Amino acid sequence: MKKLLISLFAIGLCAVAMAQDLPQGLGIQIGYANPVLRLNSSAPTMPADSLVNKVVMSGFKVGIVYDGSIWGGFGSSIGVNYTFAAGNSNWRSIGNNEYPRMRTNHIYNELELFVDWQYKFEIAKETYLILYTGPTLQCGLGLKRKVDTEQGSALNAIGIKDYTTSASRYDYGDADTENDLQRLNVTWGVGAGFQYEKYFIRGGYDFGIMNPYKAANFNEVGLGLIDRRTRGRLDQWQIKIGMYLWYK
Repeated sequence: MKKLLISLFAIGLCAVAMAQDLPQGLGIQIGYANPVLRLNSSAPTMPADSLVNKVVMSGFKVGIVYDGSIWGGFGSSIGVNYTFAAGNSNWRSIGNNEYPRMRTNHIYNELELFVDWQYKFEIAKETYLILYTGPTLQCGLGLKRKVDTEQGSALNAIGIKDYTTSASRYDYGDADTENDLQRLNVTWGVGAGFQYEKYFIRGGYDFGIMNPYKAANFNEVGLGLIDRRTRGRLDQWQIKIGMYLWYK
């Protein structure tokens, strides 16, 4: 897998070099990002509703992009993006109405290097419909998890107060009972776009193709007290608008 991805990135860079006398452009883009962290797991020793199996975040991305044709409408688009996103889970009761309830909040920052293989269909003069696919290498700069706990009126009355705890999902060690995450993630995206002269819009979905969790089984953490397989994906919806500052 690693060799294949390195080859795809290298071919994309070579395509840029080949595009010297063909249509090409250098531009900026900004847009909406919707990262989704999934946990596909089973925990026979725990109730099903005790697990948060999906973290959905919303935010923005901004970056630079280089676009080059290789032959006809076929070419590649490479670039670097910065993404920021955050999201709250719903409140979850851990007792009756007078007892605690909890929710989680995640704040996510990451850099990504993408190589998209694309084809531009010219539908009018300097107007194109674009289809693209390709890999993205993501590097997590931060993923902070905050847990808000409301103790409820009965416990508040006897002096047990609401509280908040927080930690980095990247800094969990093997002794923690929360599965920790790797900073590097690889996705494969598919999408479509539209370009008019030097302006463009693109949107698509990136599928996570590697397990973002460090531990494959909870038996490797937490003294083996929880029997749960830990496999997941870090996916992302996105839509971007941009313009080429230089285009020929």
